[in-house]
Amino acid sequence: MTADEWKNWLAKTVREVMAAPEFDRYFAVKLSRPRAAMMLTQHGLFSRHRRDCWAYLSANCPELSIKQKILRHEYEEVIKDDYTDRGHLELVIRQAEAIGMTPEEVNAVEPLPITRACLYAWAWMTREKNWVEGMAALTVTEWSNDDRLLADLGGGHATRSARRWMEDLGLTWKQMPNYKVHSQADEEHGRMFLADLENFATGEREARAMQAVRESLDLFRIFRGGVAEAMEKIPL
Repeated sequence: MTADEWKNWLAKTVREVMAAPEFDRYFAVKLSRPRAAMMLTQHGLFSRHRRDCWAYLSANCPELSIKQKILRHEYEEVIKDDYTDRGHLELVIRQAEAIGMTPEEVNAVEPLPITRACLYAWAWMTREKNWVEGMAALTVTEWSNDDRLLADLGGGHATRSARRWMEDLGLTWKQMPNYKVHSQADEEHGRMFLADLENFATGEREARAMQAVRESLDLFRIFRGGVAEAMEKIPL
């Protein structure tokens, strides 16, 4: 597929997954501060784990141009970009403070069993599968925050989560820096590797990359559904 064909196929596939019942359930859970804390900190674990996965991909990938893109991607995530001078994980900590959590509490949070299982699976995909499959599996999850793509579904993950926080907790965008930034930053990140999919996901690798996309989105759906179920068990 060409880069444009990959773009169209990824957009269609992401839209189908983001319309799944697990996401409807996730965004429908009425939030209290303890429920919001679970939502945010489990996402923080996911975000931290991405750093390991991109490192596995870089180690497996023989193409210098892609290693350079990964380094740029990770510099923006971990060090500095147009949105923050301290990396994106610091945004989670700042947002958690708005619901009464300390940085120590955020950093000490334990993964839910479903979170742990999904993180193990993403680690395996990016460490053990062919690097083209790992690249496809990682880049597709960035598309979940694309408001342009998902506008008719209520927006991307960050925007829909933020709306829930505003409605249930009375917080403002300024108090939700993690959601505010990711409603914008991931639109660019999602399209970073389209040309590389065109150039390297060829022959039999194309079908394997497509399957990796589907598997990664399945994990994303299962992960959010599991967090929704756990939030519902916390009394309002």
